[in-house]
Amino acid sequence: MTSISPAELTDRLERAADTFAAKIGSLSDDDVRAGTELPGWTRGHLLAHVTHVSNAVARQAEYALRGELIEFYDGGQGGRTQAIEMAAGHSADEHRADIAAAFTRALTVLGSLTPDQWQLPISYRDGVVMDGALAYWRELVIHLADLQVGRGPETWSKEFCLYLIDFLAVRVPADTRLKLLPLALPPLTVGDGDNAVSVSGMLTDIAAWLAGRTPTMGSLRAEAAADSVALPTLLPWPSAFSAK
Repeated sequence: MTSISPAELTDRLERAADTFAAKIGSLSDDDVRAGTELPGWTRGHLLAHVTHVSNAVARQAEYALRGELIEFYDGGQGGRTQAIEMAAGHSADEHRADIAAAFTRALTVLGSLTPDQWQLPISYRDGVVMDGALAYWRELVIHLADLQVGRGPETWSKEFCLYLIDFLAVRVPADTRLKLLPLALPPLTVGDGDNAVSVSGMLTDIAAWLAGRTPTMGSLRAEAAADSVALPTLLPWPSAFSAK
């Protein structure tokens, strides 16, 4: 189980937000209208989603500090979808302004928390503020890769990849046991089914595959009983607000 402290997570979030803001700084309106690998989503949809995730994480923490619970998105999943569609067509400058304000809101409230307040309950996955902040880290890093602005999965840190593999272990089907063999690193086992499959390749590629993204550093290789096989089909994302 990957462990990260509130102070470490705050630092990771600040760096992720800074990188995200820098990478979208030169996007034009045409760039924002371009499609992505997420079905039906343009870059504008992704940018709108990141804005709304940032505000949603902030309000989870804000209400937690009041001793209250509130649904993650205003209007639930329907409200989420409507808000993204309404904002997706904004200009590049409008998206940058929205994201900057949302980043400031989320990072300000998270940065103000005492150690005990990170354990306050929130409605997201019936968890605590720490769970919401970890989800925010995933969203910032993965969706920056989805934008295809030169910060793909190959740039993901070892720390982030190991955390992501741990979080996404529940995507492994119940009958499957994956032996992950990242190059130059110790093997990892996820899942406890009877069907053993080994997957070898770069750590970033393994994490990208588990996250439903395209590996960028080379082909992953899967084997079962010493024979090459197709990569297993994974279960859905274990998230209440995954993008796709």
